[in-house]
This record gives sequence, C-alpha cells and structure tokens, in this order.
Amino acid sequence: MVEMHLLSVNVDFSYNPIYGLGVVTTFDRFMQGYQPERDKESIFSALCQAVEQDEQRYRQDAERLQGIAESLPVNDLIAWLSQSTTLDRDADLQAQLQAIANNPKFKYNRLFAIGLFSLLEISDPELVKDEKQRNEALKKIASGLHLSDDKFTKDLDLYRSNLDKIAQALVVMADMLLADRKKREQRKQQSTTTVAPPSTNE
Repeated sequence: MVEMHLLSVNVDFSYNPIYGLGVVTTFDRFMQGYQPERDKESIFSALCQAVEQDEQRYRQDAERLQGIAESLPVNDLIAWLSQSTTLDRDADLQAQLQAIANNPKFKYNRLFAIGLFSLLEISDPELVKDEKQRNEALKKIASGLHLSDDKFTKDLDLYRSNLDKIAQALVVMADMLLADRKKREQRKQQSTTTVAPPSTNE
C-alpha cells in the first residue's frame, strides 16, 4: 500500500495493465491463508480506495493479461514483452509496451516488475523455476523495455524470497493448528471417559 501511495503522487507515474496485474498478484499471493476468506475482497477494495483507484479496473486488467499469457507460448510472450516482435493479440497492451520502451521517464516500480514476472509464470511455470532460463528471459525483457536489469532482477529475487517465507510460515501455521486440534480432541476424550472406581474386597 505504501508503494501504491507513493506512486500515485509521483508525477512520472501512470497506471498500466502490467502494474495492475502486479498489484493483484501481490495481494493474492501475500494474502494466501488469510481468514476469513470472505473478507479478502473487501480488504482489496479498501486498499484501492485508499489510493483513489478502482479495484474493478485492477481485477479486469489482471484477468485480461492472465488470459493472454495462458494463450501464448512463453518464447512468443518474451519476444513481445521485450518488443523484439509485435503481436496483434491486444492492441492496448502493445501500445502500452511501446510507450514504456520509448519513455525515458517511465516510472519503474516493483509492482510493475511483479506483473511482468507473473506473465512469465502463467505462461510457463517451469521456466521461472529454472534460474538460467528465468534470468535470460528477464534480461531480454529489461533490455527491450529499457529497464535497469540489476534492479529488475533484485526486486524479483526479493519478491520470490518473500513468497518462499510466506509458504514456509503457512506450513508452520498449519502444523500448529493441527497440533492444537489434536490436543483439544484428546482433552475432550479424556473428559468424557468414565473412570471406573476401584473395587473393594468385602
């Protein structure tokens, strides 16, 4: 939320669908395991309203880009994102990519980087798991869009590291809840078990 707010007041920042996908993906990933589940949408809505944005725009753009990534071979997607080729798949996104590549004042941000990474992950989950292939793809995209390769890679390394930590925390939490449930069940069984009084010899 802090980054969204800082970007919203930056004169060089303008919304684009890839940034929108990054926001949605970050929220969904970092809110995994949140209970009650039904409150997540209202929290996302409040988050967007806090920076005077429309949550439906974010969700719709994210869904549209996810559909594009699912329909493209990853090499075609990389070539498109790096602007080494153009595709007639989505005229709006094509225009956005060209504008970013040609704008020396483009306000790069981590949420935009996460949006790009999410597109790769959706298109080919195995590619992003392979360090060599992942780094090669990121370098091509960074070069084509005139982004800082070093910052781009570091931001995504931090993002992936945080995802790993969250996944580990969820496992620990699940284990703790299971252990607590077993203890409560054991106590319940003990309290309902009737202990026969010792017999006396007459």
